[in-house]
Amino acid sequence: MRAGRRDHGDEWWRHAVVYEIYIRSFADGNGDGLGDLAGIRARLTYLRALGVDAIWITPFYRSPMADHGYDVADPCDVDPLFGDLAEFDAMLAEAHDLGLKVLCDVIPNHSSSEHPAFRAALAAGPGSPERDRYLFRDGRGPGGSEPPNNWVSVFGGPAWTRVGAGGADHGTGDGTGQWYLHLFAPEQPDWNWRNPQVWDEYDRVLRFWLDRGVDGFRVDVAHGLLKEPTLADHPGGIPLTPTAMFREVAEPGAWDQDEVHAVFQHWRSVLDEYERADGRPRVLAGETWVADPRRLANYVRPDELHLAFSFGLLTSPWSAPAWKEAIAAGLGAMESVGAPTTWALANHDVVRPVTRYGGGPVGARRARAALLVALALPGTLFLYQGDELGLPQVDVPPAERRDPMWERSGHTSPGRDGCRVPLPWSGDRSPFGFSGGATEPWLPQPADWASLTAAGQVDDPLSTLVLIRGALAIRAALPAFAGGHLRSRPGTPTECLAFDRTASPGPPVGSGPPEASGNEVGVGGSPTVTCLLSMAVDDLVVTVPGRLILASEPVAYDGRSLVLPPDTAVWIAAEDPAG
Repeated sequence: MRAGRRDHGDEWWRHAVVYEIYIRSFADGNGDGLGDLAGIRARLTYLRALGVDAIWITPFYRSPMADHGYDVADPCDVDPLFGDLAEFDAMLAEAHDLGLKVLCDVIPNHSSSEHPAFRAALAAGPGSPERDRYLFRDGRGPGGSEPPNNWVSVFGGPAWTRVGAGGADHGTGDGTGQWYLHLFAPEQPDWNWRNPQVWDEYDRVLRFWLDRGVDGFRVDVAHGLLKEPTLADHPGGIPLTPTAMFREVAEPGAWDQDEVHAVFQHWRSVLDEYERADGRPRVLAGETWVADPRRLANYVRPDELHLAFSFGLLTSPWSAPAWKEAIAAGLGAMESVGAPTTWALANHDVVRPVTRYGGGPVGARRARAALLVALALPGTLFLYQGDELGLPQVDVPPAERRDPMWERSGHTSPGRDGCRVPLPWSGDRSPFGFSGGATEPWLPQPADWASLTAAGQVDDPLSTLVLIRGALAIRAALPAFAGGHLRSRPGTPTECLAFDRTASPGPPVGSGPPEASGNEVGVGGSPTVTCLLSMAVDDLVVTVPGRLILASEPVAYDGRSLVLPPDTAVWIAAEDPAG
């Protein structure tokens, strides 16, 4: 174990920082303009130096790439775009040698329309066992010419596509056949999770990758696998935008069905079987866009998922009261079932924080401060690639957009390409070290990203990269961050978010001092660390006796009186106000 890292023991995931790798855009190892497994392998030492505990890799399986890999045709093989199984095994072994856990994506809500099971369903025709693996239904209206219900795709347009009569190939559009459900693109037909053969298929998939040594899975669309049995119409009058993420109120039949928990109870038993065999825990982390924290907590009861994303901070406005409410709700719900809260400020589906928080210098300041707060909270944090560099959202020109949401929404939504632009590693022009070849990246990089490259930031004491590396080192080293104890800090202004982290009972965990950070003023062994974030428009003066550990921007502090500028967060090794 590298110096300064905390030994999480059997439950390392409770306090982990997991780095999301959007594989197409992380690093290109073969010079074709597309990220791949070789690129990941070449950058593992960067991730080790950054200080994360684990990586989550988005789908690299065989796929026609209608949705950039989330339409899986063979979930037990590597698409040649990204490498092969031997390359995956080498990457996994090297990651483990560096002390990094590896989580893979599993895509259980839908398959590709090129999956052998769906091709068999089309060939077999209506009423066949093959079609029962998916959600085929007869249409409504004269001759079944209208979709079976009023459901819409997350990507825009109807959630149903009609196939030809007698099992003709999908997309023929001859208007005589059944319809199949796809909550996303037509190339992503939804599985029927009431069919035991679907359960068997995913047993096979999980075991295939567990046998290769992965440390767990991020579960895509975990809250959507089961649909209301009658597939009744959704109630009208509740509008949804093309970018709406919480959809269960407007679409109650499609999301967060109670029966879905039986799936995850079974999956947990599979992972527990592997842990019993070798003593090494495997982890299930659910993508769970469920707005009600109490419903969200159901996914992480002791016999289900280990982690379920809490998106309260990601969807909160830049307001201290809103953040306080989101933090309290997230922590309170998970505490009720004994699970850690899983925080995220970004991912490959949402606008990057720098832009979401206002863009320009203001957005950059807020994004840095937000990361310090998220890293100070109890629980697990998923860090999206490039946020440690302070990357903004990119306005990808319409002609260059690749996200199916752009077309499916009738060009009303720009889609998600803007947060998926390949990372800038070095140099002063595209491809900024992303690719070793002359091929341009699959999405265009802005010309002004030279100041944001990893190489350009690594030695800059005021850079976002140095700030986050320092924060991760301190988080790993200080006892105050080792447990789940948080309490609000009394006596602070309304527009100041303030809380204390206190050490867990028992001996401190971790060894050695954290690595030096250019943003770091000093590190102490105090059992209490206070985190403060100003969301005010003017400087705030706050009394906090202690020593400054870390600040997202320069601050004035004399060991007692803190002058906190707007959009700035600090960590202070503080005197315990409770005595």
